[in-house]
Amino acid sequence: MSEKLQRNIQLIYGLAFFQCFMVIVPVIVPFFASKGLSLAEIFYLQAVFATTIVIFEAPSGYFADIFGRRLALVIGSVIHGSGYFLLIFADEFFSLMIFEIILGVAASLLSGADLALLYDTRKALEDEESDEHSSAIAHIGVTKCVAEALGALLGGALALYSFDLMIIAQSLAAWMCLVFAIFIVEPPYRRSEEFASRVRIIEILRHLLHSDPILRQIVIAIPLYSLATFNAIWLIQPYWEAQGLSLAIFGVLWCAQSLTAAAATRFGFAVEKRLGAITALAIIGLLPIFAHFGMAWFQGWVGIAIALLLFVGRGFKQVILVNALNRRVPSEFRATANSITSFLFRLSFIVSGPVVGYVAQLKGLEVTLGLLGACYIMVFVVVMLPLINSVRSIQQRVAA
Repeated sequence: MSEKLQRNIQLIYGLAFFQCFMVIVPVIVPFFASKGLSLAEIFYLQAVFATTIVIFEAPSGYFADIFGRRLALVIGSVIHGSGYFLLIFADEFFSLMIFEIILGVAASLLSGADLALLYDTRKALEDEESDEHSSAIAHIGVTKCVAEALGALLGGALALYSFDLMIIAQSLAAWMCLVFAIFIVEPPYRRSEEFASRVRIIEILRHLLHSDPILRQIVIAIPLYSLATFNAIWLIQPYWEAQGLSLAIFGVLWCAQSLTAAAATRFGFAVEKRLGAITALAIIGLLPIFAHFGMAWFQGWVGIAIALLLFVGRGFKQVILVNALNRRVPSEFRATANSITSFLFRLSFIVSGPVVGYVAQLKGLEVTLGLLGACYIMVFVVVMLPLINSVRSIQQRVAA
């Protein structure tokens, strides 16, 4: 059994790689524009995607905790591959909306379950809490970022020849997720009929929001700081176009961003250990402010370079905040907890995404980026500072 569990780790990394091997992402905005969509309509499509995840996210995590994370990954992989296959034939707003809905259902099943499986596989192999759990989260984060980087290079090259060829390659990569999901085995974790009849979503929410002030603040911080990079995904390609860049370099630039996130993910724990948790949290909170204002105030390659700060923050958030969450929740509803943070992130985008798209369409990128920078000043004051103060308070009590 231990040999199969050891193999689990590589299979989960493989699944995560192909889930994030996004050939389409570096030119997603020009691709949608080629179908006749405006920037505002592209943001509306992403709001549909986010709404789908909001509907299915928490139930899918609950499904994974009760019926098995492996089953959730297999079903999610089938839907994921089917969605990108249908994209080959999508050519107008309604069919693209159907694609986003299908992909949203798949993302709901895949998110949280892979991380919970990895965490519980590590725990079963170690049979105790250790730093290996933290390194496992860092490794899967690096794997996803490297997959994005390689997918971006391929996607940028294929887009020069044909968007259709690019979508076919994306569909093939999506179906690879199923190949890895089939061979994953379920690690032992607390799951029984007694638990299935006892646990309720409301109880999990009560644990996340009331059992520990730091846990509650982390649950709020993760979706808001995930939103910083996600909004940038849909603004940064029009930003590149505004700088006069061609599609030929989009893949290279997206690769650079993904590798930046990978490096930040890889060294995030080292930064936290060297500088301390409080400084690491302050960095996560300040980077979106500097990045958004920098992109608004500077043009050309300076603005493009400053945008990399968003992806540094993304990497730090993925390991520091996500690991802090997973270490504070029981294994029996870890997938649900991860799904709930993703649910809150998508809910935030449903509210903010169409507004950002409308403002960008009406007022331009510079105004939109400046407003986002101002918003993250407020997020830092309202969300990050209380978290920093809570961590400082605990450190002072421990020292005393």
